[in-house]
Amino acid sequence: MPKNWILRCLLPLWVAVLLIVSSQPAQAASIDAYVAQYLKATEPVPLAMNAEGEVRLFSPEELTVGKHLFEENCKNCHVGGATLPNPIVSLSLENLRGAVPPRDNVSSLVAYQRTPMAYDGSEESFWCRQVPEDWLSTEQLQQLAAFVLRAAEKAPGWGSETF
Repeated sequence: MPKNWILRCLLPLWVAVLLIVSSQPAQAASIDAYVAQYLKATEPVPLAMNAEGEVRLFSPEELTVGKHLFEENCKNCHVGGATLPNPIVSLSLENLRGAVPPRDNVSSLVAYQRTPMAYDGSEESFWCRQVPEDWLSTEQLQQLAAFVLRAAEKAPGWGSETF
């Protein structure tokens, strides 16, 4: 009888341990390998939200969502951070900072996506598609912008001709 009691107590404990252990890889799988390896984002990373210097932490999962949104909506013209319609202006951090107004923070990239402007800020641009709220929410655009900015900071070859 004591053996049955031990088995009855240990079996639920064993099942609980298996459930906890098996859920760990699922959590890690929600982070894209590119985000972890090349963007060095295995924990939340700080990114500039605006020109005033406010910072927000973006989780690896949010950057993964941003990467998928980038692949679905931007990759045809911006593969590897290049800009195929205008190869002189890439998505490198240097070029993002050099735009008028600068596009080196999350809010400015979101504003650009809502109303694309020429690199010098002189007029609306038709090189990039305007993204209305009913296409991508502000939260989605922030995740996409966070991916672009983190890639510009960390990804080897991002926005350059050499990959």
